[in-house]
Amino acid sequence: MKEECGVFGVYSREFNVSELTYYGLIALQHRGQESTGIAVTDGAWMDVSRGMGLVREVFRHQIPQMENQYIAIGHVRYSTTGSSLLANTQPLMVSYSGGKIALAHNGNLTNAGEIRRKLEESGTIFQTTIDSEVFVNLIARSRKVTVEEKIIDSLKKIKGAYCLTIMTEDKLIGARDPQGFRPLCIGRLEDGGYVLSSESCGLDVVGAEFVRDVEPGEMVVIDENGLESHRFAKAKPSMCIFEFIYFARPDSIIDGQSVHESRFEMGRILAKEAKCKGDIVISVPDSGNVAASGYAYEAGLPYVSGLIKNRYIGRTFIQPSQKQRDTAVKLKLNPVKSVVKGKSVIVIDDSIVRGTTSGKIVKMLRDAGAKEVHMVISSPPIGFPCFYGIDTSARKELIAATKTVEEIREYIGADSLHFLSLDGLKSCVPELNPKNMCFACFNGGYPIQQKTQSPAEADKYIFETRKKKTNC
Repeated sequence: MKEECGVFGVYSREFNVSELTYYGLIALQHRGQESTGIAVTDGAWMDVSRGMGLVREVFRHQIPQMENQYIAIGHVRYSTTGSSLLANTQPLMVSYSGGKIALAHNGNLTNAGEIRRKLEESGTIFQTTIDSEVFVNLIARSRKVTVEEKIIDSLKKIKGAYCLTIMTEDKLIGARDPQGFRPLCIGRLEDGGYVLSSESCGLDVVGAEFVRDVEPGEMVVIDENGLESHRFAKAKPSMCIFEFIYFARPDSIIDGQSVHESRFEMGRILAKEAKCKGDIVISVPDSGNVAASGYAYEAGLPYVSGLIKNRYIGRTFIQPSQKQRDTAVKLKLNPVKSVVKGKSVIVIDDSIVRGTTSGKIVKMLRDAGAKEVHMVISSPPIGFPCFYGIDTSARKELIAATKTVEEIREYIGADSLHFLSLDGLKSCVPELNPKNMCFACFNGGYPIQQKTQSPAEADKYIFETRKKKTNC
């Protein structure tokens, strides 16, 4: 799948904003593990420090510091457009006629290819191969007067998924696309300062009180006068259901819905739908943990640790290549033989994308002596690619796009395979209206229909392959 990025921002006259951003990014590390960066300003100067790797690795020697700094933004990246390279790390920082600006982006712009071509034809030079740079250039070229007007002018030209934290010399700005695909929330510090974070768990770690979520189609501007809201587009909510299935941390609350409660309910509904007979329930840690506890609770079966996770290995889902994912599975998980030997094991996982990881897990458990292995998945089959910031790649790579449930079962080698129904999934987010959520990866009902949703335009390396062809 193509997601994951996390954005964070702090405005404070009393707290160390770069240090708070550092801690916030660690809390959001699950949203991206390829690269990270922090940009800071003191009102006159602006600087950015970026690097490849985890937050604690990149800033292992020193957190970016600036005397009298009072605004900072940060980013953790999983590449959804452009290669995993230092040049493509964020935040992006540029100078233009209006001053300096830094930007961090979570999501995917579905019309980035079209806009970039037009900008290049007019002489614009790009230094990265990521869609986020399109937005920076639109701001710089806008003929509007104030920076707020320039940003809104640019927001009205882009389509797709985006949550943005933007920093000028004196303002912290956050924006969320009209569909609200990705989450973004606001927190308040003790000194009256503000925090922007992809998830509420980022607020918790820095001691910020949750204020509210940024609304779809809303831009918030934070400066010395406090927080001001600007509505730049009519809200057409289509919150990504996968935030609740997999992406977000269980301790986060998104748009009023507890992620933990959602996943626990997914497990309970699964137990009712699958009615799978077994001796024990285990999870594929960590993303399957909460759903597994819900399944065991409803089924009246013991929930035990049958797979042990190496805590020092990143999430296999967000490894950038298939070879790396395969290696990571072997390094990441190991069965507990004394737990699974001779048992009929019910394994709870959040999803099956390509099927390779599930097949390896089934084989691991059989090799460890499991009598039967029943795979139970807390989401419906993923049969369609995502264009809004999730790395589902081409549809042909999605196992559910080419195989039936029975064929998938045979492919992964399980004794039985059960997926959560779409109606069951919808019932697991009671605080949200299913009509305001995106289930496109399950049913192909894309909230934004446009020509740029072709395989070529959705290609992660669109800005690189096009240049290669031009140079031939």
